[in-house]
Amino acid sequence: MQPGQMAYDRGSTVFSPDGRLFQVEYAREAVKKGSTTIGIKYDGGVMLIVDRRVSSKLLEPKSTEKIHDIDDYIGCATSGLVADARVLVEEARKQAQTHRVNFGENIGVEMLVKKICDYEQNFTQYGGARPFGTALLVAGTDDLGAHLFETDPSGALVAYKATGIGNGRPAVMDLFEKEFKDGMSFEEAGTLGLKALSAAVEEKLNADTVEIGVAEIGKKFRRLSVDGVSDLIGKL
Repeated sequence: MQPGQMAYDRGSTVFSPDGRLFQVEYAREAVKKGSTTIGIKYDGGVMLIVDRRVSSKLLEPKSTEKIHDIDDYIGCATSGLVADARVLVEEARKQAQTHRVNFGENIGVEMLVKKICDYEQNFTQYGGARPFGTALLVAGTDDLGAHLFETDPSGALVAYKATGIGNGRPAVMDLFEKEFKDGMSFEEAGTLGLKALSAAVEEKLNADTVEIGVAEIGKKFRRLSVDGVSDLIGKL
């Protein structure tokens, strides 16, 4: 680190002279070291694909949960620090339930993501706390259709047709730029997403190390069974 940076990287609330928040940038680096996570839209829904590859054969793959239910029609996938992600998922669930109790309806996907990002942004503006070292891909459906959002440790959010986070993001985005098409079917999107994941991890995929969540218009958010994942992998 340059000596001039030392005075500005000790707190998340201090800007450097060139307008950077170093703690937020370090949090983004934590996300880059996370497992590869993919989101892709298709005709009538959104698919989340996560690599949950384990580092030891003694570890139970199912214990490394990377896809979470937030509401009946909204789910998310995470990359980065697992504990930080769990806190954000709990906050998202609380916001969704509070909205349902107050207004008697499911919360909109964009509204929920903005509330999550507002919560994250507070940890970049006030002293005594650090930014969250995690990013979320939020997939869901509401009256406006199917949505895919990506959150950032700074509290920013972006809507995507297809995206990836984690250590395989460059390979995933390169493939999506070349091959993604609007209006793909469920099978086409699943095959393309798994192809991107395979390119990112550079290993052969199997159903035990891949987790897939699906949000479809008119249906509740769900995870594909092992057989369902195997079928999509078999079409690669």
